[in-house]
Amino acid sequence: MHPMLNIAVRAARNAGDLIQRSADNIDRLTINQKSKYDYASEVDYQAEREIIRVIRNAYPEHAILAEESGEHEGNDYVWVIDPLDGTTNFLHGFPQYSVSIALKVKGKIELGVIYDPGRDELFTAERGGGAMLNNRRIRVARQASLQGALLGTGFPFRSEEHLDDYLAMFRSLCAATSGIRRPGSAALDLAYVAAGRLDGFWEIGLKEWDMAAGVLLIQEAGGVVTDFSFNSHYLQSGNIIAGNPKMHQLIYQHIEPHVTDKLK
Repeated sequence: MHPMLNIAVRAARNAGDLIQRSADNIDRLTINQKSKYDYASEVDYQAEREIIRVIRNAYPEHAILAEESGEHEGNDYVWVIDPLDGTTNFLHGFPQYSVSIALKVKGKIELGVIYDPGRDELFTAERGGGAMLNNRRIRVARQASLQGALLGTGFPFRSEEHLDDYLAMFRSLCAATSGIRRPGSAALDLAYVAAGRLDGFWEIGLKEWDMAAGVLLIQEAGGVVTDFSFNSHYLQSGNIIAGNPKMHQLIYQHIEPHVTDKLK
């Protein structure tokens, strides 16, 4: 395992342990409402500080982009951190949340870790080295049609601007598949696509820390990831389609008629 991936795993597990120790005391936590539908608890901040501590101890010269504390200056190595993806789930005792850590080098994602502390499931990926779940190689599903497919998604909760467009996409895909799930942690949804648990995924308005690690997992598991314009600007636009090559194309065909200029 790459030394930097070892550090990411250690940081993710430390953060996950902290999160799980707090899971039985949710009613005592201090909660900050960042925006109308976006919350952060003291656990988010504590987990982020622990991740940054582990990374900075090993690589003090590296830069960091973290959900709660923003940008920390450094060199061309940038760690992209979501300390608790699925905070709303966590605060309700709904066991679907994760820690997500990725490393970009000169703008390219090279390492990714997503850790589900509740299930003790560790998803890891190295560029060119494949994707793993608890040290076993994973691949995207082979599903070649929407009939019988299970898709993941996320509602555009941060803004209602694109809600009508999203609902039109949802309506089209819902009628064509065997089911659509919205569990509430985009990082885990993407990890599930990499592991073949979901056949595909799409969402509007994600942040870089929501998807950086998951994107690499899917690519290293044999999948395809693009934005709604069929290119690789998803980290900038926040709009994403993912799946095996055939499933990705089928999802795109259903949502493309509802993609407005603002979503391209």
